[in-house]
Amino acid sequence: MKKIDYVSRMEGLDALRGFALFGLFIVHMPELFELYWVNPATDPLQRAVHDAVWLLFAGKAFALMALCFGVSFFIIMDRSAQRGVDFTGRFVWRLLLLALMGLAHGLWYRGDILEVLALMGLFLVPFHRVRSNRALVALAVLCLLQPSMLAQIVAGLWGAEWANRPPAYWDIAISGVYLDGSFLDTVRINVVEGHAQKWSFMSGSGRLSQIMGLSLIGMVLGRIGFFARPQAFARARHLGLALALAAAVALYFARGPLGGLVPASEAMFMPRDRAWALLGSLFDLSAMAVLMLGFLSLYHGPGRRALGSLAPAGRMTLSLYVGQSLVFVPVFYGYGLGLYASMSQVQAVLLGLAAFAVQLVFAHLWFRRFYYGPLEWLWRAGTFLTTGVPFVRPRTGAVAPPLRPAAEAEGAG
Repeated sequence: MKKIDYVSRMEGLDALRGFALFGLFIVHMPELFELYWVNPATDPLQRAVHDAVWLLFAGKAFALMALCFGVSFFIIMDRSAQRGVDFTGRFVWRLLLLALMGLAHGLWYRGDILEVLALMGLFLVPFHRVRSNRALVALAVLCLLQPSMLAQIVAGLWGAEWANRPPAYWDIAISGVYLDGSFLDTVRINVVEGHAQKWSFMSGSGRLSQIMGLSLIGMVLGRIGFFARPQAFARARHLGLALALAAAVALYFARGPLGGLVPASEAMFMPRDRAWALLGSLFDLSAMAVLMLGFLSLYHGPGRRALGSLAPAGRMTLSLYVGQSLVFVPVFYGYGLGLYASMSQVQAVLLGLAAFAVQLVFAHLWFRRFYYGPLEWLWRAGTFLTTGVPFVRPRTGAVAPPLRPAAEAEGAG
């Protein structure tokens, strides 16, 4: 395999990861960090804003994070292999540290995704030794086709009783503790109930299968140099963008008619719902591909300077992702300002845009003085069990640390 120069060629991946972080945040803001569902908007303008954000980013930004996670996995393992080091054991330890950070973050915000990515990363590790990219892509496609949903649809059509039961996460409701409880009450409910609800949703909605499939795709893209050799894939990017856009448009307009192929009867309620859910998942994936390929086409074209401004945020996605909830959960939840009850969708989106602009400025200023984001440094120091990891840049004559943060890809995704 050709040696890849990660140090000088991966800013585009950093910028893409920053874009994914933006998409995730701009969904969380009008969602009021999950409290929107207590009293969904009814005003036409507010509902239109909410629906527009959902159409553009909900499910897509998360999918892009999962794909970037797979690319990051490949980069870390490949860099180590180039030095003659098998990083497998240490990567498993690294995932354990990520899971612990996710558990801690989940006490604050039940929607944490770090723990989920850490677990799915464990399933990803063995596939690093599979040399056939075709085999990996085939497995990824199988995962993205949601085999459990397909099985439920088929079984439901044949009248299987289990296949006509609604998924457990349908019964999840927003607890009143989040609305008027204390901080300690919020932590207590997140320890068990909130944690269980997150995993119920992740498994029942097909997110776990989707993460696995996208992580495998990301690993293959890393292998073939899709991000490291952008000029070699210019034509593929443009063709892929056209195909993804056509698929997204087709799925958007065909979802209703195709889902309607399942009989609209009470006995067929779950197969019909699962068919719509599957088509919705495929739409999200095609729309995610549009966002990714469109972003990269602009980045490697006329938009490089503007989109490149996202790269510092992409180099500290872990710190910014956790920081977003540390700041805004108290803004919306009852133990803080309780603005879930009064903030409109328009206000939440505008606040989100302003807040992310502040995060970008912060990231740019941070990397003038430091090599890593704060949590990225802790993660790396913990991975190698040493505090000798370079952190503060010398004021003059700064030399990059052994592994550049961008190449390490130590973000949430």
